[in-house]
Amino acid sequence: MLRYLVALADHGHFGRAAAAAGVAQSTLSAVVADWEQRLRCPVFTRDRRGVHPTPAGERIIAAARHALAALAEVEAVAGSAKPPFFGPVRLGVIPTVGPYALPFVTSALAETFPGLELPLREATTAELLAALEGGRLDLALLALLPGMEARWAVAPLYHEPFLAALPARHPLAGEAEIQPEALFDSGLLLLDEGHCLREQAMSLCRARPGAGTGADFRATSLETLRQIVAAGGGTTLLPALAVGEPDPRL
Repeated sequence: MLRYLVALADHGHFGRAAAAAGVAQSTLSAVVADWEQRLRCPVFTRDRRGVHPTPAGERIIAAARHALAALAEVEAVAGSAKPPFFGPVRLGVIPTVGPYALPFVTSALAETFPGLELPLREATTAELLAALEGGRLDLALLALLPGMEARWAVAPLYHEPFLAALPARHPLAGEAEIQPEALFDSGLLLLDEGHCLREQAMSLCRARPGAGTGADFRATSLETLRQIVAAGGGTTLLPALAVGEPDPRL
């Protein structure tokens, strides 16, 4: 590989050149020896001060640099010819959005960008942000929280209201409007710690942690909350997308 010749010329040392190229020193040495054999010309001299290009090697290294630059230009032209959103785009999504939004998102993307590959990961907001930070994700679909716009490139997609979920016979079920604070008197059920929806519900109801909630119950999915409420086990807040089909128990 030509880049190994250039790396050795730049670093003047097999070990440092191999580290810069990301290969074992033995691999780089073998490639350099192979090039010298194929060219029938010594490219480098070795002495106590290091490794240096021969006069012919200087010209060979210069040609190698031009060849690598030309190859990079070819790759850039090929890349610009590809349609947008081609290849893998790693997408993360929070559990309170995934089951309800992904069917629409994935089908629309597949139709609009047939060359797109979409590896998916479902995790909490904190886990998704850590994956973005570490380069393990390209995009994340999650609820916008204060401070995110200062640190991340953000594109709001939609605004989703909260709906109160109550057992059908709950005293508040007939009310046209319910103050969020009133839900806490009925034992508001929430998702477990780490889910942004929990913090949003607590903030909406202006509650301190644990105050008035069903503190002994922590769900990990909205469907669990929905079924517990339908069975008369308390109240909760659901994003509009998660409400689904009408349930006579709610």
